[in-house]
Amino acid sequence: MTPPVFSFTPGTSPVLVTLPHAGTALPPGMEPHLTPRGRMLPDTDWYMGRLYAGALARGAGVLRANYSRYVVDLNRGADDAALYPGRPSTGLAPLLSFDGDPLYVPGQEPDAAALAERTRRFWAPYHDAVTAELVRLRGIWGWAVLWDGHSIRSECPRLFEGVLPDLNLGTYGGRSCDAGLTARLVRHAEGLTEYTHVLNGRFQGGYTTRQYGQPSDHVHAVQLEIAQSAYLASEDAPWPADPAKEARLRAAIDGFLDIVIAWRPHGLA
Repeated sequence: MTPPVFSFTPGTSPVLVTLPHAGTALPPGMEPHLTPRGRMLPDTDWYMGRLYAGALARGAGVLRANYSRYVVDLNRGADDAALYPGRPSTGLAPLLSFDGDPLYVPGQEPDAAALAERTRRFWAPYHDAVTAELVRLRGIWGWAVLWDGHSIRSECPRLFEGVLPDLNLGTYGGRSCDAGLTARLVRHAEGLTEYTHVLNGRFQGGYTTRQYGQPSDHVHAVQLEIAQSAYLASEDAPWPADPAKEARLRAAIDGFLDIVIAWRPHGLA
């Protein structure tokens, strides 16, 4: 049975958690066009549903993509504009893995028409749902907070130098989120002494954070990019989880969500 584009469970607070790269499904007919490496989906944000299992219990809604980022990257704009000029772009419909390996059998790459169809079938419904839910939350509460959850290998030389901090908070250089809320999140990260962290380092937030984080309109957005070494037993295939690491990380994420859900903006509380 073909899965829906996304799975969505609304919450009971003004917080929406989005997981745009958690999916592993491929539309019918796509898999034969991929290389053996591409079919492994190595750049998936592994086990995000499990890491954010505490979100619903805390009252946050969760919107999880079901299809692979290789179908269409939901954290890129439909215009495929580069997020970090001067750095390699992973693309709206990636042709290369993060390591630079071809994802498609030569000559089987999607053309402009195929990309347009993927954008219509997968990208647009997902973002329509994000937009609708943020409008609904702001209508109820007067504000909304979008938390965009991601993970990536701790070392990926093509995309960044050195080893990534464990917890990478992004607020588009301070433009997508209230400064007071950001400060509370950073203090929480500072108390997690088993993890390294950074604010607005290599990952400042992708399209989701930049598009929806509009504090002047009472919508705030934060991206958390997690180094996969913080919860995987190995960052190589088949990407097994480390149960003890995963449990610790879930508790850390729950702490971030508790802060976001308890927060009230000045003048709207």
